[in-house]
Amino acid sequence: MSSLYKDLKQECYEANMQLNALNLVVYTFGNVSAVDRKNGVFAIKPSGVPYEDLKPEDIVIVDFDNNIIEGTMRPSSDTKTHAYLYKNWPNIGGVAHTHATYSVAWAQSQRDIPIFGTTHADHLTADIPCAPPMADALIEGNYEHNTGIQILDCFKEKNLSYEEVEMVLIGNHGPFAWGKNAAKAVYNSKVLEVVAEMAYLTLQINPNAPRLKDSLIKKHYNRKHGKDSYYGQ
Repeated sequence: MSSLYKDLKQECYEANMQLNALNLVVYTFGNVSAVDRKNGVFAIKPSGVPYEDLKPEDIVIVDFDNNIIEGTMRPSSDTKTHAYLYKNWPNIGGVAHTHATYSVAWAQSQRDIPIFGTTHADHLTADIPCAPPMADALIEGNYEHNTGIQILDCFKEKNLSYEEVEMVLIGNHGPFAWGKNAAKAVYNSKVLEVVAEMAYLTLQINPNAPRLKDSLIKKHYNRKHGKDSYYGQ
């Protein structure tokens, strides 16, 4: 594969295969992209290609204005959403979208996922936000581009930082997650799915389950992410 973007395509391919290995996708649903900031492009899975058939050379290279720079296949139908996020959030290196069951169930319920436990707090200190369903005029317009607007509007309205909260639910649709690279976007997608399942089960056992105490939220988040973090090697 002689390509200026060989490494970028490989990174994107491996992240997409990981999405499948972690049981976060059904059939061809879902996608991961990886960005090359220096060249102003990103790599993304081609639309509708089964994971077992996907090859690194199939990955499509697109610029932030959705022009195909390299590749013979159509890029993912969600490409415009990825492009909008890369354009507006300069510190992300990968974006993932899945149709994972519990994440989608919360999105279809149009509910934020409350912070009930320390697994959630290990990764973020806020409820996982659910953006409200898109307005009719936006649905009829440039839908995938407008999904990006929908995400940014949600973060602005809830006063959230995309660098601290690396995941979101789109009302009636499903989850998006991002991170410093494509692998971290996949990691965050799996964390979101696990936390979504835990929160669902929590409410089945106790519909009045309380949110996690602030002291525990701060402790668990800071031991991993704070200036004096001590979790891991």
